Parts: sequence; C-alpha cells; structure tokens
Amino acid sequence: MSNYSAPRQATGRLARPFGDLYYEVTGQGPALVFAHGLGGNHLSWWQQVGHFASRYTCVTFAHRGFAPSDAIPGGPDPADYAGDLAALVDHLKLADVRLVGQSMGGWCVLEYALAQPSRVAALILSSTSGTLDRRACDPSGGTRYDAWLQDATARSAAAAARGIHPAVGAPAAERQPALHLLYQSIDRLAGALDKEKLRSGLRRTAQRTLADLAGFRVPTLLIAGSDDVVFPPFLASAIATILPCGETRMMADCGHSPYFEQAATFNSVVDEFLSRQR
Repeated sequence: MSNYSAPRQATGRLARPFGDLYYEVTGQGPALVFAHGLGGNHLSWWQQVGHFASRYTCVTFAHRGFAPSDAIPGGPDPADYAGDLAALVDHLKLADVRLVGQSMGGWCVLEYALAQPSRVAALILSSTSGTLDRRACDPSGGTRYDAWLQDATARSAAAAARGIHPAVGAPAAERQPALHLLYQSIDRLAGALDKEKLRSGLRRTAQRTLADLAGFRVPTLLIAGSDDVVFPPFLASAIATILPCGETRMMADCGHSPYFEQAATFNSVVDEFLSRQR
C-alpha cells in the first residue's frame, strides 16, 4: 500500500484595483513563486508544482487579464504586473521568496526583485530577460540579435503555418505532440485576450539596460533553450556574465518553454541552484 499523501493545497482570489487575481498555494516549506508566460496561466506549472511541493510552498497565479483572474477591458498593462506580485506576496505573508519567471513572467519577477532585493532569496529567469532591452544586451551591439531575429521570425512563421505554437516550436511539437496539444489548450483559456496588443506592451516596457543591474546581488539563474525562436538564447549568458551573482544554463534541443518541454531537466537545474542559496 502506498504511503503517498497529496500536498496541502489552497486557492484564493486577491482583490486588486482591476478586479480579482487568482492564485493557488500548494505544499509547505520556503516560498517558491511561479510567474507564467504569455501562452500560459497558473496551470502551466503543473510539472514544477508536482516536483517541488513536498519541500516548498509553491505559489502559482494567473496574471491580470488571464483567466481565471478577472479580465480587463482593453487588456492588461505589463507595467502593473510587479505590483500584483508584491500584493500577492504581502497577502500570503511570505517572509522571503524564490521567484521563477517564464518569458512574460520575467517582467514581474525581475521588477519585484529590483524593488525588494532583501525579500528575494533567489531569482530564476526562464527564456526571458524581463524588462531589459534585449537588443541593448547584445555584446555585439545588436548585430547578432538582428541576425537571430530574422532567422527566428522565419522559423516561427513556417511553424505557425503548420499549426505549431512558437512557444513550443516545431522540434518539440514533433517529439512530444501530446505536450504541444496541452500547451495549446492552456493557451486558449485566455479567451479573447488580445495577445498582440500585450506583446506591444511588453516591448514598450522592456527599456532597462544592464547598467540598471550593476549592483543587483540577488542570486540569479538564467535558463535558455538552444532552439528558442521567441527569446534569443545567447542573451542568457551575456546577461549572467554582467550580473554580480549571475549564472546561466543552456538546455540543448529545447525551445522557448524548457519548464514544459524538458521538465525533469529544468526541475533538476532549479533544484540544484536553489540548494546553494540556503
């Protein structure tokens, strides 16, 4: 007979000026907060919550405008994300946090960590540079970024013509069609949210330079997939090199969603990083 017991879980809705922010809390231990990307919501982290909940209090939430959080007329402004995260951390009375941001989620976790560095034990940026200006982070002065962008745009268009989500990518969709279908299903839960408009908002609010992080001493791990067509993977090491406490991990044969595509490897990398921050 199995001795397994399911981790403790609670759900809630936090009142914010726009409406309610939906969240889930699973497990027990130090706080580990996950912020999803443009194609996700709180459900995106199912493989991480299942792995970490026996040792961490895992907090997942749906960004404002993403169901089951309340919709916003005209769509959300990513400049408001960090305030929502700060309100959630305070509401749950989390003494210190470990933050994981995937793609769009990097906007709120990086801004929160910059504003409240003493409350952040560790920061993981997955396939994202958050509010940093990507092109400005390119050590080549933008030459390598421009070449990557041209190639990535063409690859994304070719994959989209075959019904493949760019956040998964063609290689992963072919290897794991069931995971690709699940990703698409989670993505569709956003309903009528105008994601192109939101992408424009993300570009508008990504204006920071590496100089803004010169004194940033929060232990930070940047994870990137070698086949990413959404985020330039070479920027992960470029940014980590500049950070006083930065590290990077490139995941081979992986696209934009390493946490989803190669969850076991992703979880192991995060586990090892977090174990060194205690």
